[in-house]
Amino acid sequence: MQLITSVTQLADIIRQGGVVAYPTEAVWGLGCDPFNHAAVERILKIKDRPESKGLILVAGAEQHLTPWLTSLDKEAAKRLVSINTIPTSWVVPDTSTTPAWVRGAHHSVAIRLSQHQPVQALCQAFGGVLVSTSANPAGLAPALSAQAVADYFGDKIDAIFDAPLGQASQPSQVKDILTGQLFRA
Repeated sequence: MQLITSVTQLADIIRQGGVVAYPTEAVWGLGCDPFNHAAVERILKIKDRPESKGLILVAGAEQHLTPWLTSLDKEAAKRLVSINTIPTSWVVPDTSTTPAWVRGAHHSVAIRLSQHQPVQALCQAFGGVLVSTSANPAGLAPALSAQAVADYFGDKIDAIFDAPLGQASQPSQVKDILTGQLFRA
């Protein structure tokens, strides 16, 4: 596992099926290419997380959300690309765009348009959405530093993005894009 500052280098690792840790708005996350089944399985294994729970996706720019925007009405689409004062992951109906190994047991996927510059840069370098799940084994607190990520996972991940953590006080809230129902505050 290596500490890397280059988003280009990190994006190459992700394209090759790698798993990277990166700072999000409030906690460290683990990410990979959501369309690479082996990479997603690797994250689930190192976190000891069941596939049935599903995973959040993160986007760095509105154009990364295009596949999901086309299935939403105008108001829901506006919510998905909105800038929120609290990081918000929106649960979007989905049975065909996102692979089942990301959706889990759901007919939907949670997606967040990140306002955190390091996440935006990483998604931009990769060219699309990434898996975004907290960097912690199941049952333990999310990592709040690169050192905590290294302590949790060591060589089980390929790289840690050497960038600052965001200023949010807690991980993203999770809301239904159609009803506004709050699943996680």
